[in-house]
Order: sequence, then structure tokens, then C-alpha cells
Amino acid sequence: MRSTLYLKFIIMYIIFGFLGIFTVATLGSGLTEGPLIDSVASSIYKETTRVANDYLPGYFSKKISAGDVHMQLSGIERQLDAAVWFVDKDGQMLFSSQADGYPLAPNEISDFNPAESGGKQYQISDYHGSFSKDVITVIAPVVCGYSPDGYLMIHKYVSDIDHIQDIMMRAAYVSLLVIYILSFLILLGFHFFVYQPLSRITEAATQYASGNLAYEIPVNSEDEIGYLSASLNYMSSQLRDMKDYQKKFVANVSHDFRSPLTSIKGYVEAMADGTIPPEMQGKYLNIILFETERLTDLTQDLLSLNEFDTKTLLLNKETFDIHEVIKRTAAAFEGRCTQKKITIELLFASKYLYVTADKHKIQQVLHNLLDNAVKFSDAGSNITIETTDRGDKIYTSVKDYGIGIPRSALTKIWERFYKTDLSRGKDKKGTGLGLAIVKEIIQAHGENINVVSTEGVGTEFIFSLPKGTNSN
Repeated sequence: MRSTLYLKFIIMYIIFGFLGIFTVATLGSGLTEGPLIDSVASSIYKETTRVANDYLPGYFSKKISAGDVHMQLSGIERQLDAAVWFVDKDGQMLFSSQADGYPLAPNEISDFNPAESGGKQYQISDYHGSFSKDVITVIAPVVCGYSPDGYLMIHKYVSDIDHIQDIMMRAAYVSLLVIYILSFLILLGFHFFVYQPLSRITEAATQYASGNLAYEIPVNSEDEIGYLSASLNYMSSQLRDMKDYQKKFVANVSHDFRSPLTSIKGYVEAMADGTIPPEMQGKYLNIILFETERLTDLTQDLLSLNEFDTKTLLLNKETFDIHEVIKRTAAAFEGRCTQKKITIELLFASKYLYVTADKHKIQQVLHNLLDNAVKFSDAGSNITIETTDRGDKIYTSVKDYGIGIPRSALTKIWERFYKTDLSRGKDKKGTGLGLAIVKEIIQAHGENINVVSTEGVGTEFIFSLPKGTNSN
């Protein structure tokens, strides 16, 4: 494709050169000859008319001599490089003067007709056989009194115009050559600034299609091609990250599914072959139930995340009292908190505080945050849930005084399947997807969630929601 495109431009450039030469050679002479003849004939006509009107009538009125007339005609002949004839009204030659290359004037013009050119200023012919080749003939009457007494005639070879035409054609060829050279420079510019970058982009597309996402396009400009190259580089880096993420995702899912399945399979086989006696099966059935719950939670979390990945999440927004949802969610943890002697403290900005959001999704956010807070809190500690009314936003904080999150892990806790080393030893049931789901839900509402944590002191999660208006 690349060589074909480049070859097309080369062929077009060569064709342009040939067409330019052909056009100038074939049309140039034809387009310039007529205007040149008209221009030269018009100039001769003006000179002929001026002399015939202003000077030669004096010859018939005896005001100028024959020598003066001859001198005047010689001057015209030298100026126009032509043959100059002065005849009477019957065509008898009175005076003549001719430049080199012109034949001598005849004594009498046979079949003389001063009106033979019609209404035109000039005529082109050999003028009654007087010349061996065509001439431009201009005739002007010399009037003395009220009727013409003679005529001034000027003949100029049409071939003399070829010299002027040659000069013009040379100028056209030189102009064409300059244009051709400039177009070659444009072709070079296209080669370096368009073709080569496009070649690199095409090569990059080929590399990406073959799976080589590490290929990088050099970016040497800030124009559209440079922007396209940078965009493709960014795309390849995102694809690499996505590929790595997919590998990591599959590995994590496989690991988290394999462990409970291995346990379930092992205990079931042990009970089936009698290794575990019937009186001890209740204990291991509880373990199997625990592992089954892990698989159920993991499956549910994966389904929740899939809603975000496929962009099919539809928020059922409504206006509700956030305090009611917080109380209900906190009540669901009463059993676990009682076991660990943990107290949940609720600090509300007012008796009622309304937000506009998806009630079920926000309850899931509170459940996941509270689940983490209980999981990572020390026995006998407190958990604080606080709401703040600020402007058109409602801020909800879930704060514990547990083990905290290491500073190096603060930016990673939102990643799917990420678990800190401390969390791995705390709760074997965690999937590492809870905070990822929390962030996706809050961002789907167009809001933000932040975390503040100090290792050994505690952790606080704060998220915002748009304020709602109670319609009751």
C-alpha cells in the first residue's frame, strides 16, 4: 500500500510535467498568435492614421516637398521595420520605402481597392502577389479637402511576429520549469512531512495487528500527524495495560476460584471415601458452606463489576434520606460488631438529610465501606459514620481506628483484586473487589470518593452525593 501510494504521486508528478510541456507547446503558439497580430496591427494602424491625417495632406496642398515625404516614409520604415507605400487614389505609386527583406514597390497596384479590407483595420495576404509571403496590410486615406487624394499603406511580414512569439514562449517554458521545480520541492515536502510519518503510522498499525504493542511511533511534530502518532502511542500503551490487566484479572479470578473449589472438592471426597467420619462431617460441612459463600460473594462482585465494564449500569435515581440508609446498613453489622465489641457511632448533620442517587447502589457502597471498617478494626474500638451538609453536596464519612493502610498502598486499593499484606491475614473471605465496586458506583453518579489513612491509626473514607429536596 505504501509503495503504491508513493508511486502514484511520482507518476502524477511526471505526468504533470509532460502535460505542462504538451499544453504550452500545443496551445501556447495558438493562444498567443492572434492577440500578437492584433496588437502589432493596432500599433501600425495608429501610426498610419496619424501620419495620413497630420502630415501627408500637406503634400497635396504643396506645403511639404517630395523630399520631406520621402524622409517621413523612411522614418516610418525604420521604426516599424516594414514596407511603406504612398499611392494616389488610383493606385499609382508616388513614394515608397522598404526595410531589408522586402521587395521593391510596384509602379502601380493592379485592381487597387482601398476598401478591400472591409470594416477591419488590417488584412493579411500577399497583397495582390506583391510579396512572397503573407503580410499585415494597413491602409489609411490621405484627405485634402473633402475626398481622399491618396493612401498611405504599410505592410509588415506576419513572420516578424514569430520573434516576439518565441520570446513569449521561452518565458512560458521558463515559468513552467520554475513551477515544475517548485512542485518537486512540494513533492519532497510531502515525502518528508506526510509520506514518511504515514509510513511509520502504517507500520505501527501492522505491528499492533500482529500483537507487537510495544512498537512506538516517533513523534517529531505538533501537527495533526504528530497528534495522531501520539494518540496511537497512547492507544498502544492502554492496550498493553489492558492486556496485562486481563492476564492479571484471569490469574486472580482463577486463584480465588481454585482455592475454595479445591477445599470443597477435598472435603467432599474425604467424606465420600470415609476418611472423615460421620461424627466430624458437621465441622467440615461448615467449612464447605464458608467456601461456597466465598464463591457466591466473588461471583456477585464480578457481576457487579461487569455492569460497569459493559456500560450497562443503569442508575435508578431517587431522593431519599441518607440517614435512614446508614442506620439500616449499620444495623446489619450488629452481630459482627457484638462479637468484636465494636461500637458504631453515628454523627448526623441533621435529623433528616436527603440525597438524589441510586438508593440500592449507595447502600452497597456503605455496606462495603462498613464491612472493611469492621474487618480492619481492633476489638473494642469505635467506627464513626458522619454526614456533612455543604453547599449542594452531602458528604458521608466512614472512619475506623484500626490497622490503617500503608502509604504505598493508598493508590492501589481501588484496583480490582488488590489486597494489602495486612488484609490478607485479617479475613480470608475478602475478594479484593469491594473498594473497586465502591469507586465505580460513586463515579457512575458523577461524584468523588477520597481516603485518608495512617498506618496503625485508622482509615477514613469520604464520598459525596448531590443534595436532594424532600418532596413530602
